[in-house]
Amino acid sequence: MNSAAFPGLFRRCLRAGAFYSADMLPILLLAPLVRLSARAWARAAIVACGLLVAAWPANAQEEAAPLAAGLIDQVRTLALGGTTPAGATRVEVVVGQLDPRLHLAPCERIEPYLPPNVRLWGKSRIGLRCKEGRTAWNVYLPIVVKVWGRALVVPAGAAAGSVLSEAGLDEAEVDLAAETTPAILDRKAAVGRTLAQSLQPGQALRQGHLKSRQWFAAGETVRVIASGEGFALESSGQAITNGIEGQAAKVRTESGVIVTGLPAGERRMELTL
Repeated sequence: MNSAAFPGLFRRCLRAGAFYSADMLPILLLAPLVRLSARAWARAAIVACGLLVAAWPANAQEEAAPLAAGLIDQVRTLALGGTTPAGATRVEVVVGQLDPRLHLAPCERIEPYLPPNVRLWGKSRIGLRCKEGRTAWNVYLPIVVKVWGRALVVPAGAAAGSVLSEAGLDEAEVDLAAETTPAILDRKAAVGRTLAQSLQPGQALRQGHLKSRQWFAAGETVRVIASGEGFALESSGQAITNGIEGQAAKVRTESGVIVTGLPAGERRMELTL
């Protein structure tokens, strides 16, 4: 194929049959570089195209406009609700950003509102709806509600299976809403308990970090305390199920009635009437 394209360069090779011609030598030496250069250019072109596409600004109509400062203040005020939860020293609301893929029509007045069944605790959301504009749109704005308060922490950290001691606990201000399980505030509820998972140094101690205690076993005699508005009754019965802390248990009373309640102590169950 080369001899057909460059017949003059191959005349000496055809005559000698044992070496390249002087005219062919430069092409022989440069051919690999030319091939590599072509591949490199192809790769560079692909990478450059990808970078250009990634860096190319999206259509301005498809980007959600940043929230006005006044609207952010309204969202914070609504999330705070004017009250501080019990046990909290302060509440902080971190307002997030709308999904940048949203295409919202211009609106002269945006009203924040609290969606139904939404708990303003930890990661949450606030509704935003357009009240005066061409299109009545409705979106949700992510927020984080941080509730700061004093709680127990493990300064040096601890491994799973460790038994907590008085010396291994300290008190510090933590975000009570950082996790779903409640933080432990009372040392009596923590000392002597076994960790169900490892804790990092300085991490807040929560109920979900502790192994559940078994207050009584099936077949044991259990005190049953039933309480209502202004009264309390106490009787005894035989446990039908194991009494695991935080889980409902069943007890058959002396009269043969089966009641369901929560284990609350050593061979003790409480129920509300």
